[in-house]
Amino acid sequence: MPVEQITTYKLMILYLLKQVRFPLTRAQLSDFMLKEYCTYFAFQQAVQELLSSHLMKESPVRNYVRFEITREGEEALEYFGSKIPEVIRKEMDEFLEQNKIRLRAEMGIVSSYQENENGEYQVSCEVREGKSVLIKLDLAVPTREQAEIVCERWHDSNEAVYAAVMQELLRD
Repeated sequence: MPVEQITTYKLMILYLLKQVRFPLTRAQLSDFMLKEYCTYFAFQQAVQELLSSHLMKESPVRNYVRFEITREGEEALEYFGSKIPEVIRKEMDEFLEQNKIRLRAEMGIVSSYQENENGEYQVSCEVREGKSVLIKLDLAVPTREQAEIVCERWHDSNEAVYAAVMQELLRD
């Protein structure tokens, strides 16, 4: 694959991460990239090269990984971002405009668990708005199965839990 082509893919990924201002998953990035622009293998190569050159960073969360642009990535994008063809930049802007709310909602609801030294499971659930945490709930549960259930249900029940907590804390 030509170096210029993989460079364009890397700049496109950095542009998407910079424009949304919140972490994205591999699936969210590939949702745009694989539709028209590159193959699965070219996408994976671009991601690995961005990670190894510290232009973006990854944060594992339960069963997926979140990607964020680094300061070095922002600087590279400032210097070389003009190499992204204008038509592609417009398509990326349109994609983000149409999908930003969905992407934010997908990334704003996070849950994970891990086993602690007592053999119990520590579950961490949170809702984020951009870089702000609206609610964070840490629970200890006795079994892995319960931890998995709490994580799965958090995605559907977080609004009700948040509302109940706020109602209880703010009542007269």
